[in-house]
Amino acid sequence: MKCTACNEGVLTPSFIDSLFRAHTCNHCGGNWILVEDFLAWQENNPEHQFDDELEYEEELSESSKALFCPITGSLMTKFRISSKTSHRIDYSVTTGGIWLDQGEWLLLKQEGIAGSLNRIVTQPWQNKIRAQNTKDNFIHMYESKFGKENYAKVKELKNWLQSHPQKADLRAYLLADDPYSAKK
Repeated sequence: MKCTACNEGVLTPSFIDSLFRAHTCNHCGGNWILVEDFLAWQENNPEHQFDDELEYEEELSESSKALFCPITGSLMTKFRISSKTSHRIDYSVTTGGIWLDQGEWLLLKQEGIAGSLNRIVTQPWQNKIRAQNTKDNFIHMYESKFGKENYAKVKELKNWLQSHPQKADLRAYLLADDPYSAKK
């Protein structure tokens, strides 16, 4: 098979970390992985823990262009791997294959999600990333608006208030213009 990313190399049979089958480009170092190979390995090695205490120094390459499945030639879909990074992996719906650019496997391990390779390409995983991004955007907005110190204080107050048994009365007191008056 010809490499889908660089279009120069050839995908040769290999193993990822000597664990499960893949095909690696002899030119750019990218990896083609069939999800079924990953799942078969995972099923036979349920206790395996990936080392996530990695310091990855190399520059990570990522294909920003659309990639085509090396087996069928159909367009692959890009999936975000986490909310912490903008990197995306490419997935072929037709074959169940995942393309990892050189260094992306190490990034998955560093992020602690290498064992979730098959779940990254699911809608629930992508929804979780979107929800986290939305939360991060609101945090940034509140920190910008209130200042980090004030935001931390108001968050602490909110958490205390939420867990207090008299939270409704406390809210009414806080929201009243004059809590010592009977006027509305």
